[in-house]
Amino acid sequence: MRKQTIKGLAVGLVAVFALAACGSSSSSSDTIAAEAEAEDTTSAEPAGLACEVTDTGGVDDKGFNQIAYEGLLQAEAELGVTTEFLESTSDADYAPNLQSFIDKGCDIIVTVGFLLADATKVAAEANPSVQFAIVDSNTSASNVQGLTFATDQPSFLAGYMAAATTQTGIVGTFGGINIPPVSIFMQGFALGVEYYNAQKGTSVKVLGWDVAKQDGTFAGNFNSLDDGRNIAKSQSDEGADIIFPVAGPVGLGSAAFAMESGGKVKIIGVDVDMSISNDTQAEVYVASVLKRIDSAVLAAVGSALNFEGGGTDYLGTLENGGVGVAITSDISSELGLELESVTAGIIDGSIVTS
Repeated sequence: MRKQTIKGLAVGLVAVFALAACGSSSSSSDTIAAEAEAEDTTSAEPAGLACEVTDTGGVDDKGFNQIAYEGLLQAEAELGVTTEFLESTSDADYAPNLQSFIDKGCDIIVTVGFLLADATKVAAEANPSVQFAIVDSNTSASNVQGLTFATDQPSFLAGYMAAATTQTGIVGTFGGINIPPVSIFMQGFALGVEYYNAQKGTSVKVLGWDVAKQDGTFAGNFNSLDDGRNIAKSQSDEGADIIFPVAGPVGLGSAAFAMESGGKVKIIGVDVDMSISNDTQAEVYVASVLKRIDSAVLAAVGSALNFEGGGTDYLGTLENGGVGVAITSDISSELGLELESVTAGIIDGSIVTS
């Protein structure tokens, strides 16, 4: 048995299982930091002002917004920028928060989430000299860089793993709000289960998502832990022993239910390695589907400071390390090799995940 973590393609694909969800300590980052320390900073001017508007989850949501904020902090540490953020408590805050940062003269404004797309587009078109980046969306504005992620790819791997390890033959998933950045996870997960069934002649069932209809179970929000608890309980009552919530803080309610279940239910985390970010409930996570928002935000800030990036969208994939899977439970060597093979098939296009 072995613990693994999947990231990009490497020799034998074994290193596909070694991506850390939070933080960045690559050799290039170390080089930048070392060069910065070597400079005389006593008279250095700040490199610029990088600003971020969160969605309603806030920067302490242990997931989506938090990892985006960590990317902003990395930009502060590695690029020397001054950073500020504003948290949105509802969609009514999006436009005022954006205008506040426009008035402040931010060099780049990063908006976190698909739900900010309309407000970001309006603000960008009205202020063509300001650089923007948006997580999980693209816009047609020439001064906006879309930061998107092929999360169907690692979700497919998570579905395959869930199908291989379920004890009941039933797994579940649900989303926060039915928007593309959420449903792409759920579709990939269900397709991964279907692929496992086709390969193994099994009939593992997925609750919460219909591949053909591309619709399923949604909490209708990203905030209510009670909703996450209730949906997880409902799926557990139907027999699911592994559940994949794609719902931000709502998923924390599912983890709380899993803790109370005494090991009957396990959870697959989303966006970050939830066994780390939600360490008090680490034991319930068998894996997490990773989205390297932090690295994308850091790169977007750097591009903006060099007057690049606007209109040039980024897509994180398994191949470029922008997405991955952290497996935090023991799996067999046989399953590990199967996941490596599936990863290779996804990367070369022979396995379709969406």
